[in-house]
Amino acid sequence: MLNDMIKVGMADLKTGKNSDIITTLGLGSCIGIALYDPATKIGGLAHIMLPDSTAIKNNSNIAKFADTGITELLNQMLAMGASKARIVAKIAGGASMFEMKGLSNIGNVGDRNAEASRKTLKELGIKLIAEDCGLNYGRTVELYCDTGKFIIKSVGKDIKEI
Repeated sequence: MLNDMIKVGMADLKTGKNSDIITTLGLGSCIGIALYDPATKIGGLAHIMLPDSTAIKNNSNIAKFADTGITELLNQMLAMGASKARIVAKIAGGASMFEMKGLSNIGNVGDRNAEASRKTLKELGIKLIAEDCGLNYGRTVELYCDTGKFIIKSVGKDIKEI
């Protein structure tokens, strides 16, 4: 059976179901947030760049931010027939790609993205069941809608499944 590959760009989100595979490339300090309903096999993936939409004046791209992107992804999945009670989350990314001394708030955007993602999931009542965040390397992720597998690939590292 051929799988359909759905690509998620930076500051973007997409949904899929059944045999779809949803992927996003180049997660550095960004976070890849996978939501999945195992009963309906509906999944979604968001590529979050920043933690908080309220801190930016021109924030029309809701997929760019953890607080608005996760909410929109959830709403799209619910519209497809997913059940909020069954949806689980997995996250990856949030790396510290550049060492910046004295600029703690700017330099640790990866940590802030991961924390904002955890906070938003908790506020929405979505259980975070696995994560691969931090350290100093980029990631590419794939969500398999038929199984809920979340595959993480990084240059020079073993392929990881969470």
